[in-house]
Amino acid sequence: MTERSSQPLPPVISPVIPTDVPVHLLSPVVLAYIGDAVFEIYIRQRLIAGSSRKPHELHRVATSYVCAAAQARLLQKWMPILTEEEADIVRRGRNTKSGQPPKNADPADYRHATALECLVGYLYYQGAKDRLEQLMDYAFEDKPQ
Repeated sequence: MTERSSQPLPPVISPVIPTDVPVHLLSPVVLAYIGDAVFEIYIRQRLIAGSSRKPHELHRVATSYVCAAAQARLLQKWMPILTEEEADIVRRGRNTKSGQPPKNADPADYRHATALECLVGYLYYQGAKDRLEQLMDYAFEDKPQ
């Protein structure tokens, strides 16, 4: 796991939780929609905090984390440490009809990437910042930044 300074990190962003539907009843597509944005913010923040790079290189490295294949691999890495509730959210995200995968993405990778984004969106809306941070630490473990 990456080491953090002794001071707590400020929130990356603060969720505005939907008031009309409980988080666990939101559509997996909606959770994946917000999860995609939250995941990318976390990745960009980690890369910027990790070293000083030119924007082009930051973009190149960030895309190595946010592409469907990389997200599918990361989800497989996360699976053994997910709670039953989190695994259920992943299953819902994986099985949802989220549209056509991009031409350059394998359909199975795309479904798994959607599942990861669904989980990230769910944790974000649940306010589970510590759990999200733990999973993101795991994403960066054993990878050069």
